[in-house]
Amino acid sequence: MIQLVDLTAQYHSIKGEIDAAVLATLESGHFILGPQVTGLEEGIASYLGMQHAIGLASGTDALVIAMRALNIGAGDEVIIPAYTFFATAGTVMTVGATPVFVDIDPQSYEIDVTKIRQAITSKTKAIIPVHLYGHPADMDPILEIAREHGLKVIEDNAQGFGAEYKGKKTGTFGDIGSLSFFPTKNLGAFGDAGMVVTNDPMLAERMRMLRTHGWKKKYYSEELGYNSRIDALQAAILRAKLPHADSWNEKRRELAHRYSEKLGAALVTPIERPWAKHVYHLYIVRSRQREALQAFLKQKGVASEVYYPLPPHLATPCRKFGYKEGDFPHAEQAASETFALPLYPELTHAQQDEVIAAVLEFTR
Repeated sequence: MIQLVDLTAQYHSIKGEIDAAVLATLESGHFILGPQVTGLEEGIASYLGMQHAIGLASGTDALVIAMRALNIGAGDEVIIPAYTFFATAGTVMTVGATPVFVDIDPQSYEIDVTKIRQAITSKTKAIIPVHLYGHPADMDPILEIAREHGLKVIEDNAQGFGAEYKGKKTGTFGDIGSLSFFPTKNLGAFGDAGMVVTNDPMLAERMRMLRTHGWKKKYYSEELGYNSRIDALQAAILRAKLPHADSWNEKRRELAHRYSEKLGAALVTPIERPWAKHVYHLYIVRSRQREALQAFLKQKGVASEVYYPLPPHLATPCRKFGYKEGDFPHAEQAASETFALPLYPELTHAQQDEVIAAVLEFTR
């Protein structure tokens, strides 16, 4: 079976570096925060060109803590795309605010910037653009709208580590950028891990407090916070991986372009806007025969996966907001047709050719 993602292959590609990092951490006795976490935070901040990076327990916590730091809560509305991983909506609800959905551009799957203004009300507090699948959202008009209406911008960069918008790394445009280091991400830990980045020192201080029970001084809680700290072992692993992130992303791009060249006549393949550097966290295609094609691929020993089968506005927790089928047709059509083909830096051309051959056999 050709896997969708082969995490073992990546581990073996830099096994010596990872093993050394883990053993050094075990010998150090520092497992919560400490020098490994500080080193990772400094490394990510430098890579992204940001002033502050705060390591957290997950990408989901990153969104929650970002909104808490910006005082987003009950009575507020937050604009998000209608096609994304549920956490984008769920975290808005977790802090007590209301997600307001906007349909997507049907080609890039990013939030349709031409529809944001009509979603703004007197209760709107922020916009969360999502760099879905590794393709940047169109940030300039989003930032312009935010300035016009006095809104905060939190970038959900869980899937876009290393992507670029007009030559600048995603996650660095808004008030806060949120990152996920879930194992399958472009820069992935060996468990859950996340981070927030910002250039605002006051926001950074607040988020450091929020990740550790609202402490500035140990054991003295100044507000209700969380226990959301990236652990030192995950930080050590990520530090070992970070120097390889760009080369891995370039390999993803090479493989993705190879897929598109050979499959473009058979399936709807991803686009890459002229201002975007897509890092292909997932290689997403679409077909009206999705289920039949996936079944055929499975028979041929090729894994595939749907990301995501249900738009968040139709999920059970969001029913109370009154959304219904047909409200966001592009998001709903994408959810019914898109799926991912195997893509990871260690995928060989021979393996990729097997995937391509199976798809072409079905479509012929």
